[in-house]
Amino acid sequence: MILSTCKMDNRFDIQFEGGAVAVALRAEAGSPLPQVLDQLGLVKKQPVLVVVGGAGKLSREDQAQVRSLFVKVLAPLAEALGAAVIDGGTDAGIMRMMGQARRRTRSRFPLVGVAPECMAILPGSSAAHADAAPLEPNHTHFVLVPGTYWGDESIWIAQLASVLSDGLPSLTVLINGGEVTWNDASQNVGQGRPLLVIAGSGRTADALAAALEGKITDERARRIVASGLMQSVDLRSSEDLARIIHEMLSA
Repeated sequence: MILSTCKMDNRFDIQFEGGAVAVALRAEAGSPLPQVLDQLGLVKKQPVLVVVGGAGKLSREDQAQVRSLFVKVLAPLAEALGAAVIDGGTDAGIMRMMGQARRRTRSRFPLVGVAPECMAILPGSSAAHADAAPLEPNHTHFVLVPGTYWGDESIWIAQLASVLSDGLPSLTVLINGGEVTWNDASQNVGQGRPLLVIAGSGRTADALAAALEGKITDERARRIVASGLMQSVDLRSSEDLARIIHEMLSA
């Protein structure tokens, strides 16, 4: 095993077991985001779908429902609308579901994972942190950003989505999620990006959906609701979800 030192060339390829190859970039604090995208070979001015959250404490039935949303709604819509998708990039939870859905639907849209460099385990490397996680092998691009904690990537995800969309529509979909997801929601709303919460998916998503109905259980939800950028759709209303995403990203 190669011990990760969290130091690497700025742009490099990641070879996954099974033959998949992704383009990766090590970004530094203050890196100009347009330059980051140029180095990755990503074309600006395309619709962007940001996916944040998790899959913790979901029942087996709800996990199957969430997985179905990725395969039947999110991946096909990204492909049909020519959108790029940005998420946290690790091989866990909704990021794993996003990558697997891209593979299962044989889609070609860019799938960009953004993670703190010292929290990401590259193939052939060992963890540099106890909470580190491997990267998901169906992503096409990775941006490894400064940071040693989960959540350090949140502002990068939000800002990269704005630069990549470059005036075209972008949307954040929030599913389930824990503490980091609150920061993801706040950062994306701070960019003026609409936030679509999947009600019934648990934890942060349900707290936000309840807040939208006036049932404030977390003060962080009050600020996000006050932005006027949030709406919710029920986990089992896949047709409504597809319609809303289509309308927002093709406006």
